[in-house]
Amino acid sequence: MKAQIRPWSLDDVEDLVKYANNPRVAANLTDGFPHPYTKEDAERFITMAMSATPTRIFAIELNGEAVGGIGLHLLEDIYRNNAELGYWLAEPFWGKGIMTGIVKEIVNYGFAHFFINRIYARPFGSNMGSQRVLEKAGFQLEARFHKTLIKNGELEDELVFAIRR
Repeated sequence: MKAQIRPWSLDDVEDLVKYANNPRVAANLTDGFPHPYTKEDAERFITMAMSATPTRIFAIELNGEAVGGIGLHLLEDIYRNNAELGYWLAEPFWGKGIMTGIVKEIVNYGFAHFFINRIYARPFGSNMGSQRVLEKAGFQLEARFHKTLIKNGELEDELVFAIRR
């Protein structure tokens, strides 16, 4: 299965609702990722994603469908040489090796298009799949903060994985 990244389009609203409206997807993301995920949520998100130039937030396309998302969130002030990586993939495609290639692609894109020296991601301690993706993509574990996050009433470890230019 060869997935690719591309800019979001309002034509992706149905796919986004179809795949993002999943409690198992939302369980691995911040509370800013809504559940249930509605058409209005999808339209608002896609409009925001399309507003940045150059593009920073992409759809993950597989077999003509938007099956996930990935983005770089550029930081400011003393953190301006850094970008936070965020991503998700629809559950039917978990464990198939798709995300490692996509993460490598966005890292190359980020270093080519932005003046940053470090890209980092913060998976939950319980999200072993995401940790494996980051390790396979060349990220190193920089820190583990014990029980600092709360998701669905449960305390979670916050991990920090990073890759440098």
